[in-house]
Amino acid sequence: MLEWKSQEKAITQEEEGACKREIKAIQKELAALQQPIKQAGLPVLLIFEGWSASGKGSIISKVISELDPRGYQVWSYADPTDEEGRRPLLWSFWRDLPPRGEMAVLDRSWYSRALTRLEEDRAAASGLVESINTFERQLGDDGYLILKFFLNISRREQKRRLEKLADHGATAWRVTDRDWRRNREYAARAEVTELLLQATNPVHAPWHVVQNEDKTRGTLEVLRRVRDALRAALEDGAPRPLPPEQVPWPLRAMPRLKDVDLSPSTTEEAYRAELKRERKKLQKLHSRLYREKVPVVLGFEGWDASGKGGAIRRLSWALDPRGFDVVPIAAPTPEELSRPYLWRFWRQLPKDGHVVLFDRTWYGRVMVERVEGLTPEARWSMAYDEINEFERELTDAGTVVVKFWVQIDKDTQLARFRERQNTPEKQWKITEEDWRNREKWDAYEEAVDEMLARTSTERAPWHILESVDKRYARIKAMRLVIGAIRQTLDR
Repeated sequence: MLEWKSQEKAITQEEEGACKREIKAIQKELAALQQPIKQAGLPVLLIFEGWSASGKGSIISKVISELDPRGYQVWSYADPTDEEGRRPLLWSFWRDLPPRGEMAVLDRSWYSRALTRLEEDRAAASGLVESINTFERQLGDDGYLILKFFLNISRREQKRRLEKLADHGATAWRVTDRDWRRNREYAARAEVTELLLQATNPVHAPWHVVQNEDKTRGTLEVLRRVRDALRAALEDGAPRPLPPEQVPWPLRAMPRLKDVDLSPSTTEEAYRAELKRERKKLQKLHSRLYREKVPVVLGFEGWDASGKGGAIRRLSWALDPRGFDVVPIAAPTPEELSRPYLWRFWRQLPKDGHVVLFDRTWYGRVMVERVEGLTPEARWSMAYDEINEFERELTDAGTVVVKFWVQIDKDTQLARFRERQNTPEKQWKITEEDWRNREKWDAYEEAVDEMLARTSTERAPWHILESVDKRYARIKAMRLVIGAIRQTLDR
């Protein structure tokens, strides 16, 4: 149980002196480990949770006291800001992940946010636990060392420390009404906290409950664990998660690309009339999205010259420019390569009531990176589940997710390539890379077929836009977006 019961004698002056000397020695050892961590490209997360007044700040100060500040970042997470409150629970923590070779120290984390939600709604427990375990498993798969500490003190000791803080003008501001309420409700909160800790205690990211009634002993225990874990990770690599239990995703059947009928078309006259009507519908819906605080993510994938850009432009014309962003995805930057694959997409998620249109998406891992050999098979083959998990997080947070594959045939692509080459104002659209990708059409087709088959979930299904006639594809895209938004708003 988390309720602390003393089983040790009070520390003697001699013992305290020995502990403090060892603390100093370990602090210097941690400083010496920073360069090997950087060289090994080892990303480290140190997570500190615990009761109010349990000593998180003091212990964090001891951990970092000898470290080079260029190699770590301390994040303190209080209640969510307005910006954070308008996005999924894990958004801010994905955003702040350290790059490879550096360390992040978290004064409270997603666990504090989860406990606050559980106080309000116990029924949310299973969903929160699943999100947290998925998040930490994905980080572990990407080589992160995760150390989690819960600083435990008794209700009596917490009350004593709160009173001491409240009695001094310089520290009284740190004690809130919520701190006093949680002290009164210590037993109930301990029960919920213990259940959460037990449910989020995997082998690769276990909890260390540190009894911190005696701050010197508690500090020493934390420092020893951090040092030992860093040493072990440098020798053997960070502990890797066990493979998750394979639970089949509920999928929608998708046709193979070769079987898609590309004959649908429309006339110019009908296109203009339909475009005008659908734009008006989408304009009205965007206003409702904002009022009802529903975020929307639209993802576009497809062949080069298939018409993704044209479809995105027509959709954007119907949206309030203050309420949407278009995010083009190119090759990852060095900053992006130093973090988990999904990091750059988490950072771009819309606020509630806003729309983000992705021109290419997170599916590059199972297409470009797979076909071009940029990522080992062991990693890209794991991405199908990681992507499904990512999209589940979005839909669980109330996000409308609509994904498009824009389909054409090889002959149509060749004709459009030649048109671009022969039209001065369009020549910038055609590159040597486009021609190289075309030579690998069959390999890309195979990859896309598998992608569609394994990631067209009931929550976030794929939609194929037949785009030999671009006008038809644009109208279809707009109608599908309108339908998906209405389905969510009218629930």
